[in-house]
Amino acid sequence: LGMAAPAALQRSVVSPAGRHTASLIFLHGSGDTGQGARAWIKQILNQDMAFQHIKVIYPTAPARPYTPMKGAFSNVWFDRYKICNDCPEHIESIDSMCQGLTDLINDEVKNGIAKNRILIGGFSMGGGMAMHLAFRFHQDLAGVFALSSFLNKDSAVYQALKRNESTLPELFQCHGTADELVLYSWGEETNKMLKSLGVSTSLHTFPNLNHELNRTEIEKLKSWIVKKLPVEAPKAN
Repeated sequence: LGMAAPAALQRSVVSPAGRHTASLIFLHGSGDTGQGARAWIKQILNQDMAFQHIKVIYPTAPARPYTPMKGAFSNVWFDRYKICNDCPEHIESIDSMCQGLTDLINDEVKNGIAKNRILIGGFSMGGGMAMHLAFRFHQDLAGVFALSSFLNKDSAVYQALKRNESTLPELFQCHGTADELVLYSWGEETNKMLKSLGVSTSLHTFPNLNHELNRTEIEKLKSWIVKKLPVEAPKAN
């Protein structure tokens, strides 16, 4: 008998102003919640990150014991042995969460949204999770974004892409040069590796930005989102 199906992830949703034809899934950083990430972005922009046609979904990671916090429970997408880029990935926890997030993607598909009209990304650990999900399991998504994120040196993502033949989602990456938690060099190396494996990537560098988000970055992200998920022309009868 396999594991019981994971309970549906809790989520905070910003509905589109008009007809819903695309969806965006934003994954929070470690220890945060969907509501927390939404509130943080709202505080930076002075309003929700909202669109005419795109539904924005902020799921919350289930609480689990987290090794970097000495096993204390935390809302994290997966466990890590430590926060570094040259240690092995905790692949069991990454893969089990890929299943829960696949259910979330499938919910959107059931609502009539095509996979190529869905974007996924996130901040810090959320961006790492998004890269695993898109590049290993959902290569038909519209794109992936990773803000202050990285992949470990021998990531399962790189192994999967070495064997890959199909077209891959585009990656939009942002990183502050003053980040003391996830070093800028880790983000840069992730970008170079993915590019060498055939991913179309961009890396936006923010001088003096620590492990955080800022307004310029979110405005850049919003422009990219609308470029990847343009408003669809109404179908002629």
